[in-house]
Amino acid sequence: MTDETRDFDLARLLAERGGERYDLHARYLNHQLPRMLHTIGFDKIYERAEGAYFWDADGQDYLDMLAGFGVMGLGRHHPVVRKALHDVLDASLADLTRFDCQPLPGLLAEKLLSYAPHLDRVFFGNSGTEAVETALKFARYATGRPRILYCAHAFHGLTVGSLSVNGEGGFRDGFAPLLPDTAIPLGDLDALERELERGDVAGFVVEPIQGKGVLEPPAGFLRTAQDLLRRHKALLIADEVQTGMGRTGEFFAYQHETGLEPDLVCVAKALSGGYVPVGATLGKDWIFKKVYSSMDRVLVHSASFGSNAQAMAAGLAVLAVMEDEQVVANARQTGDLLRTRLAALVEKYELLHEVRGRGLMIGIEFGRPKSLGLRSRWTMLQAARKGLFAQMVVAPLLQRHRVLTQVSGDRLEVIKLIPPLIIGEREVDRFLDAFTAVMDDAHGGGGLMWEFGRTLVKQAVAGR
Repeated sequence: MTDETRDFDLARLLAERGGERYDLHARYLNHQLPRMLHTIGFDKIYERAEGAYFWDADGQDYLDMLAGFGVMGLGRHHPVVRKALHDVLDASLADLTRFDCQPLPGLLAEKLLSYAPHLDRVFFGNSGTEAVETALKFARYATGRPRILYCAHAFHGLTVGSLSVNGEGGFRDGFAPLLPDTAIPLGDLDALERELERGDVAGFVVEPIQGKGVLEPPAGFLRTAQDLLRRHKALLIADEVQTGMGRTGEFFAYQHETGLEPDLVCVAKALSGGYVPVGATLGKDWIFKKVYSSMDRVLVHSASFGSNAQAMAAGLAVLAVMEDEQVVANARQTGDLLRTRLAALVEKYELLHEVRGRGLMIGIEFGRPKSLGLRSRWTMLQAARKGLFAQMVVAPLLQRHRVLTQVSGDRLEVIKLIPPLIIGEREVDRFLDAFTAVMDDAHGGGGLMWEFGRTLVKQAVAGR
């Protein structure tokens, strides 16, 4: 160890340079991110976090209803997960030798599979998009067919393979050519069957609830789709990267539908405990045995950091906490409470169109109002760019009420709530108080909210 290395002090570095965070990002990383944050007033400086809250330098708390896009299922810095990571670092394990079999990956695979008893094996990667990539590769190899079906408006990741089954054009534009996969409308069984009859489909990848817009397929769609896929010897791939790990009030969202047994299931986000990136692809034994068919193929699909001890320890700790603290039941009960109370506001606010979702994955959709004054303002926003009203709601929730939320997708008038799964009635009350205050302001027809809307319209028009 050199003198220079011994002098490294992370706390001192953050104290000296932490105030440069936005300038550093603008100079060396994605320069559009700080620009966007400055524009919408999200350029906060958070000093610390715990559970479902952040705190700024002035000691003000912020309620997190975003959970790092679902990564923070247990909230931030859960003590059990933190202790597990300290323990695994202190153990000085012989990790990632590549030519041994450490116990932690097997233990985590065993535990994960206990929640999906119809599946047999697990591949560990480092992210949700890698979990999807693994499923695509395994489905193609196991079936000997090239094509994957997916749903319009789906989101499955941003690497090239998962981008090929991404139904959002804004993410795909400029990255062609992609893989020759095919989109069908969500819930359209006729379209699914037409594609399957061509005989070249390896599988159908689907989110049980779409993250973009929080859209569910019609009741029975997935079960009937599974029957069609089996008849045509194609695989059902459930992308549970966001919906899994208790998010919807069941451990996996596909478990809301009786008899549904996907051939491959993709998991990530909350499995990490918010610390160490991890992705997992669960699958049937015969699929894995086809891919890894001989010793010559032992490394035909692998990941340099897959199954690392820190990620495996975090995953095991997360699952232990979920059982000990009944996190899935809390997501179901608290989600029902929040969704019910939000739905009761639909009659009160004409700009509020629908509340939907399951567990703590909730979509709040806004729509065209009936009254003339509000309708003219709504039309002004829609003419400039669809999705501006939802952004008008998100901004004051943070700026005035210190509640962090997100718009559910580009050009969608939908706010998605995916808070930590540990929130309770106190957080529900705080969110409802903030949301009703913002909606009261919006329906008042004036004030700061509509001034912000005019600013957004100018920026949208200038950006064309």
